[in-house]
Amino acid sequence: MPSPPGGFEVPLWRALTVFRMASLAYVCLLAVRDVDRYAHPYAVGALILLMAAWTGVTAVGYARPAWRRWPLLLADLGVVLAVVSATPWVVGRAALGGGVPTMGVAWMAGPVLAWAVSGGRRRGTIAALLVAGADLATRERVSQSSFTGVILMLLAGVVVGHVARLAVDAEERMQRAVELEAATRERERLARDIHDSVLQVLALVQRRGADLPGEAGELARLAGEQEAALRALIAGADPAAALADGVEVAAVDLRSLLSRYASTAVALSAPATPVPLPRRVAGELAAATGAALDNVGRHAGGRAWVLIEDEGATVTVSIRDEGPGIPAGRLAEAAAQGRLGVTQSIQGRVADVGGTVRIVSGPDAGTEIELTVPRAQR
Repeated sequence: MPSPPGGFEVPLWRALTVFRMASLAYVCLLAVRDVDRYAHPYAVGALILLMAAWTGVTAVGYARPAWRRWPLLLADLGVVLAVVSATPWVVGRAALGGGVPTMGVAWMAGPVLAWAVSGGRRRGTIAALLVAGADLATRERVSQSSFTGVILMLLAGVVVGHVARLAVDAEERMQRAVELEAATRERERLARDIHDSVLQVLALVQRRGADLPGEAGELARLAGEQEAALRALIAGADPAAALADGVEVAAVDLRSLLSRYASTAVALSAPATPVPLPRRVAGELAAATGAALDNVGRHAGGRAWVLIEDEGATVTVSIRDEGPGIPAGRLAEAAAQGRLGVTQSIQGRVADVGGTVRIVSGPDAGTEIELTVPRAQR
């Protein structure tokens, strides 16, 4: 079953909660040790209570995916900056100069890690710079240890953000793999059903009518062609073949998909170099071309010409015939009657991949259909 959204990030959010609790415990230990050196010990206690309460709020908030948004992230950062900014007053400049740690210590890295998990390296780096800047601003003198703490916080933001992005990518890859597996199973089921029904009927029509004259023989020939085309379709490349070493194949050569339509009745003209398109776009464009050629065979007869034009940003496939043409209003009339061959099989397929269809036809002037699709998919 597909993993739930953000499923791979859940352990990171839980680890963040554990970190904040452990770092809060460390702050409490330091407060007990240095209580006699603080300028305002009671204020330190109140600040620790605030930190404990906010640790509980973030533990509950970040446990819910719907709450891992900007309001909580900004509030988390604001609370930590407020705690860090209060350090010079509650601890005292003299104590800080004598080596007493700031109030935040490791606890102030919490929002840095939260921002990194939610948005990756860049967001984690921004939070680290803000928290580190506030921490350095509380000190009268920046020592080597203070600067080291800043570097460690930046590294934490970058590394945790990188791991979080890897988790998201891994989840997306798993989701695609699950979808491909489901598509493969469905395809295999359809192939069995088609083999047990449609293919057997087409094969029977082809065998029984092969030697018959006239329209019966033509019907048998068409049935044989459709049987061959359908067998090639259900025996074609497995959807899992769209992955190579775990990476989705980016493009296929359109020429290889359209070459199967070339015959004595269909002349195919294509560039000498490959015409790469995204797999789904190439498949839909090839299917629309096949539907257009089927219409030529059923309504126009005679020869057809297919031209592939690679125009850089777009690819155009033109199908032209010498038939009687399409009377004005015939396509709208056919759609109203529920005959959606052109509307769905051609125009619908091309529109689904962001393309356009242009049909030019006239009485006794044949028909030309131009299928244009963009190379880059949004």
